[in-house]
Amino acid sequence: MDKYDVIVIGAGASGLIAAGGASQLGAKVLLIEKMERAGRKLLITGKGRCNITNDASYSEFFKHIYPHGRFLKHAFSVFFTHDIVDLLASQGLKTTVERGGRIFPESNQSADVVNALLKWLHKHPVDIRLGGRVQKLIVRNAAISGVEMVLNGKKEEITANCVIICTGGSSYPATGSSGDGYALAKSAGHTIETVRPALVPLETEGTLAARLQGLSLKNVNAVIWVNGKKQKEEFGEMLFTHFGLSGPIILTLSRFVVDELQKTNRVELSIDLKPALDDQKLDARLLRDLKEHGKKQIENIFKSWLPGKLVPAFLDVLKIDGSREGHQMTTAERKKTRLLMKDFRFRATGYRSFKEAIITAGGVPTDEIDSKTMESKLVKNLYFAGEVIDLDADTGGYNLQIAFSTGWLAGQSAAGKKTKNP
Repeated sequence: MDKYDVIVIGAGASGLIAAGGASQLGAKVLLIEKMERAGRKLLITGKGRCNITNDASYSEFFKHIYPHGRFLKHAFSVFFTHDIVDLLASQGLKTTVERGGRIFPESNQSADVVNALLKWLHKHPVDIRLGGRVQKLIVRNAAISGVEMVLNGKKEEITANCVIICTGGSSYPATGSSGDGYALAKSAGHTIETVRPALVPLETEGTLAARLQGLSLKNVNAVIWVNGKKQKEEFGEMLFTHFGLSGPIILTLSRFVVDELQKTNRVELSIDLKPALDDQKLDARLLRDLKEHGKKQIENIFKSWLPGKLVPAFLDVLKIDGSREGHQMTTAERKKTRLLMKDFRFRATGYRSFKEAIITAGGVPTDEIDSKTMESKLVKNLYFAGEVIDLDADTGGYNLQIAFSTGWLAGQSAAGKKTKNP
């Protein structure tokens, strides 16, 4: 029977880094992946481009991570943005920094990131078993002693000094992230913070969003109202879909929306289509345009204010006949138009499933994990890394950096056990 120093479960972002990091310290490492290919979820990140990380500072990173970003203080001090960029560069992958500090491969191909990590991994003696599912952790006397794996229909018990769970969350289950790690953690005595979709499109009441399907809005401000109280807001780009709302600012706000909907609160999203103009300036603009183009049809004047696809729906909501001439628009109609431009509101009724969620919120609580090593506080020599931990972040490369940093720290910590106890 094979005996390993470290077994890593899951060959995603955190698992690949954990396995390589442990091997670099001389540990005998086995990497087990239930899919037939490593890095499946990495391949679809960043719309196939892979937003590797972000060049933001530590303090800026913490602002984008929930619920306890500062848990990662030590992990980031050990392995951060420049470290993953340098590691990939050592394997020939060049990166570029884009708007918002987002770091992508120059090639714009996520497959190049996966290949670079595998190339790095293959330089170290890591055994990789694809198509193997770990169905049980072997725990004796409150310490890990190995795993039970099924491969090609055969059950096998593999012994190890340490095990690192890097199985991801529940989002995009087709890539292999189907929540296996939560069951394994629970079997070892860990509690699991409620698992729910995060960075997920939202479903809205009525048919208005569906009518605007495919329309993308830039430079708008979205505000969340919960039971009539203003809560959070984001500025940027959004998208209308056949079921509701999506796009960067909606995904960022979705974590909060999901939590409020689960509490059965009334949640509304207000879109300010003209955030650069206050009410007074916007009204002056509307009045000026109506005077200058008074003989034009109202519908055509609206097209100078809003995207063409939005105009018919807007006029319907306002109950304004767009075939009338601009000079016929009343003061009351102009006020209604201004108010709707500043508060185009949708009620959130739900959210899409894990199949469409970029990441998962919830998981193994951070207070059950040692932040200095990523080791379980309940079971000796059991470690966690990546999305299985109750940490999630906004879009922009933050989530992958969490995976890389916790994976590296867990791998190095687990391998360090061999160094201390040869």
